[in-house]
Amino acid sequence: MRKNLMTWWSPAAVLLILLCSLPAIAATPKGDWLLLPDRVWTGDGDVAHRGWAVLVHDGLIAAVGPATSLDAPAGTQRVALPGATLTPGLIDLHSHLFLHPYNETSWNDQVLTEPQDYRTLEAAAHAKATLLAGFTTLRDLGTEGAGYADVSVKRAIEQGLIPGPRLFVATRAIVATASYGPGPRGFRPDLDLPSGAQQVSGVDAAIAAVREQAARGADWIKLYADYRVGPDGDTEPTLNASELQAIVDTAHQIGRPVAAHAASDAGVRMAVEAGVDSVEHGYGASAATFRLLKQHGIAYEPTLTAVESTAGYFEHYVPGKSAPTERMREAERAFRTALKLGVTIGNGSDVGVFRHGDNWREPAAMVAYGMTPAQALHAATDVAAKILRQSRHLGRIAAGMDADLAAFTGDPARQIDALRHPVFVMKNGLPYLTPETTP
Repeated sequence: MRKNLMTWWSPAAVLLILLCSLPAIAATPKGDWLLLPDRVWTGDGDVAHRGWAVLVHDGLIAAVGPATSLDAPAGTQRVALPGATLTPGLIDLHSHLFLHPYNETSWNDQVLTEPQDYRTLEAAAHAKATLLAGFTTLRDLGTEGAGYADVSVKRAIEQGLIPGPRLFVATRAIVATASYGPGPRGFRPDLDLPSGAQQVSGVDAAIAAVREQAARGADWIKLYADYRVGPDGDTEPTLNASELQAIVDTAHQIGRPVAAHAASDAGVRMAVEAGVDSVEHGYGASAATFRLLKQHGIAYEPTLTAVESTAGYFEHYVPGKSAPTERMREAERAFRTALKLGVTIGNGSDVGVFRHGDNWREPAAMVAYGMTPAQALHAATDVAAKILRQSRHLGRIAAGMDADLAAFTGDPARQIDALRHPVFVMKNGLPYLTPETTP
């Protein structure tokens, strides 16, 4: 009996210690903080202000301006951030917390062989890595076969059980029947495999899926307007116009915006005509189709890092040593076209295809493909907040905004690679990373 008790106690004790230690830094009660970086980039302009400071009170930004002008109450905790630039907490609009890099485990094997309980624990670890990288908000666009577990991860973060960014979740996503994996190609036809998204055929099923996902806790509805269903695996539209329209109309009726996976010109155009709120990927979209996005005010998340990452996994691409692959060149052409036409571009990376915590790679890729560092910062802060309908709370450093803040060594408004080096992260007025805890 004693041996059995000790066998049980050892892992339970370890688990209890881990659960208690994860949010230890953020367990500090909300209070007054005076943040003293070298520079503050507020999101209201393109240049960081040298010598400014930020005062935080009870989870909100109380004041921002020259450090000499701020009157901090007695008992205020001061955080010096020498050599650093303070920015709004960064936002990634296209993430998958329930995935990890495909060179570790293929997408099929993650969906088919990793139990949902295990994937949920992975998602919690990914959420922590994301937050400590300075990304305080994520839009997670589908659990990829893990059901509605993103709703539980979001709840655990909100209730302080685990550290992580603010989450806006899409639960299962919606696909046309037999158009999305695992299968049907490459597997025995008599196998009943789990799907990476909720399959629908017909308007009634499409409407029902939207209502079900919203009722389960989806903040956004994600649909797949196209996928690799052509005879040779080419990307072609999947949902028809009536199904697309039914999904969008039903989602909007109950207050949910819609994100559309669309990689082909036809798929992007159909999604735009149905009235979606954001287009993800858009690699094959023409200039004429991007003009439609601009005309309708639809946001575009280019997910450039996902293309580069898969090129490395499957096409032997090596940054700095290999020529860009055709898919990379296609993605670059789309991005440069959208940028030239003035389409609203948000920072969306498709992280999960690559390592969580390396979200900085997407702003860096956008700069490599033509954005200025300040434009890329806007895409990851105030522009992203606007796409999320959260401009009143997130994306800028201004009095009354939520105190979601990050600081990086150097000045990312001038050199975007500074985002690789976070030294301070605060979410909702609580610090999760400080100079003392930076690895």
